[in-house]
Amino acid sequence: MSAGTTGPETPAAVVTLCSTPRLAHLRNQLAALAGSGVPRVVVWVGDDDPPELDAERILTVPPGAAGLRLAAARNAGAGEAAGAGAELLIFLDADCVPGADLVDRYRSAHDEHRDAVLCGPVTYLPAGAGLGADELRAATAPHPARPVPAPGQVQRAGEEEYPLFWSLSFALGAETFAAVGGFDDAYEGYGGEDTDFAFALRSAGVPLLWVGGADAYHQHHPTTSPPWQHLDDILRNGEIFARRWGRWPMGGWIEAFAAAGAITWTGDTWQRVPS
Repeated sequence: MSAGTTGPETPAAVVTLCSTPRLAHLRNQLAALAGSGVPRVVVWVGDDDPPELDAERILTVPPGAAGLRLAAARNAGAGEAAGAGAELLIFLDADCVPGADLVDRYRSAHDEHRDAVLCGPVTYLPAGAGLGADELRAATAPHPARPVPAPGQVQRAGEEEYPLFWSLSFALGAETFAAVGGFDDAYEGYGGEDTDFAFALRSAGVPLLWVGGADAYHQHHPTTSPPWQHLDDILRNGEIFARRWGRWPMGGWIEAFAAAGAITWTGDTWQRVPS
């Protein structure tokens, strides 16, 4: 990471969740952070033992009865990092490689806005993209669905923008994370827990800031849209979310499943159509 701060730096840590299918991507991320001086905390979420990893701290949160426990794993990683002295928690998806300025941009924004949650831009890389600093800089093309302030600038999200929060890349103070109670570990399997967290932030009045220049780069892997392999998870977690917040999350996917005839509205919830 580039050096752009003066005086004592806020102690930070990067927290990442991973299982075997994303191991190669994780190793790229860990390599990119190796010279940052920031501890790397890996939470292994698979049902196997974690491999040897170039990370300062490794802990395991195995799957639950309904699937991967991503919410519980983020909470565990945050607790591990904070217990080791981190005041700033930087969460990166295992697929994401940090840009050269990500840590410094998040740290600077946190120093100015200590009670805020910070979200940097994410660029989706094509297959075979190079991961060198110059290659990433040239490839920068942040996802257009979210605000992208100029590097060094921050932009406060309006209340209507909180649903745009995503967990690929974000940062916040350890005290703020503890104050809002972290992620709701009732969510297991795929989907919903990050939007629930965003709604909890909004409900608690925690500012959400878009941080220009805190770029992360999502490494390519095959995806499906809608994610049919996660249909049952989405229905289960969507119902948890709806009971809490009065609306269903992941609306685009729900609409796609319904249009395909896979789910139906019963009058108070979505459920699978019997095959």
